[in-house]
Amino acid sequence: MTPILSSLVPLQSDGGGILGVIAPLAVTVVIFAGLWKTFEKAGEPGWAAIIPIYNFYILTKISDNAWWWVVLFFIPVIQLFALAKVSIDVAGKFGKGILFGLGLTFLSFIFFPLLGFGGARYQGATQLG
Repeated sequence: MTPILSSLVPLQSDGGGILGVIAPLAVTVVIFAGLWKTFEKAGEPGWAAIIPIYNFYILTKISDNAWWWVVLFFIPVIQLFALAKVSIDVAGKFGKGILFGLGLTFLSFIFFPLLGFGGARYQGATQLG
């Protein structure tokens, strides 16, 4: 092995090191904290944010979508459209627009804390009839 290559191999062997573990955990904690506060603002239990699948159900409930939308979250490709629709609807329930809803979809680690800890107020479920 050439001297240059032999010096690069040890640098690549660690992958991300401790940062590769801490950074994703930190992002996950930030998302859960934002979801927790968002759920509490909507009158739902905050702890539901950390329960897999149940948190999708609560999001569909907040967004006034039917319970079976949770199933759509587990169908490849369709899940992206379902998440975008639910996120846009959740944003609307807090008086935010479509762009904020797309932010909830694609940059949830930024937008859910903004929604949960910000000044947005839950405007309630729509009244039918």
